[in-house]
Amino acid sequence: MSGSIYGNLFRISTWGESHGKGIGVVVDGCPAGLFLTEESIQPYLDRRKPGETKYSTPRKESDTVEILSGTFEGRTTGTPISMIVYNKTQRSRDYSEIASYYRPGHADYTFDQKYGFRDYRGGGRSSGRETIARVAGGAIASLILKTIGIEVNAYTKSIGPITIDYGKCSKENVLKSPLYMPDLDASLQAEDFLTNTMQNKDSAGGVVECIVSGMPAGIGETVFEKLDANLAKGVMSIGAVKGVEIGSGFQAATMTGSQNNDNFFIADSQVHKQTNHAGGILGGLSDGSEIILRAAFKPTPSINKTQQTFNTMGENIDINVKGRHDPIIVPRAVVVVESMVAMTLLDMLFSNMCTRMDKFTAFYHQ
Repeated sequence: MSGSIYGNLFRISTWGESHGKGIGVVVDGCPAGLFLTEESIQPYLDRRKPGETKYSTPRKESDTVEILSGTFEGRTTGTPISMIVYNKTQRSRDYSEIASYYRPGHADYTFDQKYGFRDYRGGGRSSGRETIARVAGGAIASLILKTIGIEVNAYTKSIGPITIDYGKCSKENVLKSPLYMPDLDASLQAEDFLTNTMQNKDSAGGVVECIVSGMPAGIGETVFEKLDANLAKGVMSIGAVKGVEIGSGFQAATMTGSQNNDNFFIADSQVHKQTNHAGGILGGLSDGSEIILRAAFKPTPSINKTQQTFNTMGENIDINVKGRHDPIIVPRAVVVVESMVAMTLLDMLFSNMCTRMDKFTAFYHQ
């Protein structure tokens, strides 16, 4: 199928299904000489691993990554990096009856309309398990970005009606919270909300916020390859994302120009802004301040409540979805957002290296 390749100079090609033998990715465009082992990538995959808390699917998978090519003696060789994570605990029998009907909120119907055939086991290629490949590729991108001082950090901003209080947030709290929230008081409230939601056999949605620090100014293109447009495309490609905003986002539509504009000033010979309503991007180019992005995730469509749909015989029926499902996608999706942002930024940083003659000549005259 087409649509499984992302990026230009830093490019990933993903493959695999939820209940197939495994999920994999080929990363092309990674420079030679990056220190890279399975141990470098595994912490990123562990953050999206299922079965870690009561708020994720009970499906138990180690999600252990294996590097098949592209490294030698712990360093990248500049050739394609192939990685695989084997599926270990598939229970395809849980999904056998899905072959005869279409689940609300899923891609079952649209997949059938496109291909006339689908892998119904856990959603097949449209399963959230596909994001393993994105995280493995994003881990490499994040490691490269860190070598030049760029950090990509995401966290859960809200779950259902519960939103973090920025005055109570710290980066250290994110890994302390089972929901990856930087405000532990909000995390406790969200846990209570989710417990009640689960008891009602329902699911919840939420918002992931991502902050990029250390990004230089001038990265991106001015028309069809704008930095914000490409970030939105990358993040919107995550299956459960239904909305993306940057900076003040939709709130900017309620503001005046004098309120929304970020005034500049110079301090210590450096350019600064008094505010950051633009979210670090002006005219499709990074402006040197923090990039702020938010992604809205819909509630998990697989719920235990009775729902209405139709079957392949054209009959209206009631269903109760079986299988092992997350009551909320958001916490495990935090690292997926980070990964898509990191790969997008790195790809555009690579393309920016040939936009000016002085940069070109400086590189080759070293």
